[in-house]
Amino acid sequence: MISNKRLVLAHFWLAFALFGVAVLLGEWQMFIRSPLSGWLRNADMYYRSVTAHGTVMGYVFPTLVAMGFGYFISEASLGQPLIGRRWAWTGYYMIIVGSIAAVVPVALGLDSVLYTFYPPMIGNVFYYLGVVLVVVGSWVWVALMGVNLYVWKRAHPGAPVPLAMFANVAGAYLWAWTAVGAALELLFQIIPVALGYATTINAGLSRVLFSWTLHAIVYFWLMPAYIAFYTIVPRAIGGRLYSDSMARISFALFLVFAMPIGIHHLFADPEVGSGFKVVHSIFTAMVAVPTLLTVFTICASVEIAARLRGGTGPFGWVKALPWKNPQMLALALSFVMLGFGGAGGLINMSYQLDSTIHNTQWVTGHFHLIFGGAIVIMYFAIAYDLWPHLTGRVIQDARLVRTQLWLWFIGMIVLTFPWHYAGLLGMPRRMAFYDYTAPGMFAEGVSVVMSVIGGALLVVSALIFIAVLVRNHWATRVEPETFTFSRAVHEPITLPWALNGLGLWVALMIALTITNYGYPIVQLMRMPEASVPPVFVGGKP
Repeated sequence: MISNKRLVLAHFWLAFALFGVAVLLGEWQMFIRSPLSGWLRNADMYYRSVTAHGTVMGYVFPTLVAMGFGYFISEASLGQPLIGRRWAWTGYYMIIVGSIAAVVPVALGLDSVLYTFYPPMIGNVFYYLGVVLVVVGSWVWVALMGVNLYVWKRAHPGAPVPLAMFANVAGAYLWAWTAVGAALELLFQIIPVALGYATTINAGLSRVLFSWTLHAIVYFWLMPAYIAFYTIVPRAIGGRLYSDSMARISFALFLVFAMPIGIHHLFADPEVGSGFKVVHSIFTAMVAVPTLLTVFTICASVEIAARLRGGTGPFGWVKALPWKNPQMLALALSFVMLGFGGAGGLINMSYQLDSTIHNTQWVTGHFHLIFGGAIVIMYFAIAYDLWPHLTGRVIQDARLVRTQLWLWFIGMIVLTFPWHYAGLLGMPRRMAFYDYTAPGMFAEGVSVVMSVIGGALLVVSALIFIAVLVRNHWATRVEPETFTFSRAVHEPITLPWALNGLGLWVALMIALTITNYGYPIVQLMRMPEASVPPVFVGGKP
């Protein structure tokens, strides 16, 4: 029984409304960068748009989805009313205030620093304070998830923690720790300069601190999608989860391996020694372990569902899968995009191969294929599964839902594959305009036009998604069945303490982070020549 439906809906609706605006901004950016645009040549507007698009997509949208989904999971899996409801609303309003504080200076052109801040560029202080407020609001959610689990465990000594809540709290703790890097950068590096209290900024140290957040945040975005893989899809397609233990190990390994890897984004930065770059490259490869465990476990779970439906043979069971079920379709499309995005990531994480695609459109293509593709399509699936339980009304447009999912998949492929190609040709990213009349630019121009078409398909898909959710609120009222999560083939009766709590994994996460970041940070703090004058965006305050 969900007693805080308004709280969950408020988070989801704010997330999806901002997502819709950000998708429109993304398509506009693609259009004005293409040869199709001959009149909208305003670089300032472009970078304002990129900053707003990245800030919403990187910080606000996935955080709100994780929070709303987390509150739902807490009540649905633990079977107890949410503890700290007023604090939850407080965190929600803090995110609203923070978002407004951040977006106003961006709209005024005072903060075109992109969502990674890029020191020594310095924008208006209210943008940074707004981002900090968004993060602090989300930390309220982190605390509440920990408190709710603690209270439940005290009331159920020795009982297995429900898998969905185990994974949900793992995602919350991962977010709390990965956000520390950006928080340190903002509080001790950027904001003092933006306020005029410092005249130089240690750009190398700032970039290392942000790398603490930069890649692990991707796994925070992934957590809701992985929770859906394990705890929603098997049930929704009429099957069972192959292994509860393997799922817990996957989420625990994400905590351990997601953090000490971010310096692989700084392969071209001279401030960091090559030794730590190699170490971070190796740990980045280790993140593939929980991903491969997930692919194996979910494929096995899907096969169980197919054989329960009469599927036979080594591969004949694939035909027995419920392909018209939106959850099945979303899972399959997500896995395809995860596979392509993961393959591209192998180039990014390689200490040697990264130099061939560094700072090119390849990186943009890889990033969007993982987040915009594999992750966001599962956010859609989560919303479609939860909405009837939140509104008491059934989503009736199953064909329209499948169309929306297919459009998102096709649009993302058409958008990102040309970016990979253009990146191999050497096309730089973060550029407002290109001179397509220059020799050798024809192929890049064609790829950008294809990306415009892909972006248009994504806009249509996003509009359909929002329309389906809105229409649901006026659909026929029904009494939905009690929400349940997927049941494992062998449901746990008892669990070893390491798989029934997160203490060990959080300790390993912190220890590995300190080991892999401690020396580079201390080294850069003792390197005064790394400090440079700031470059103020929108004029010095």
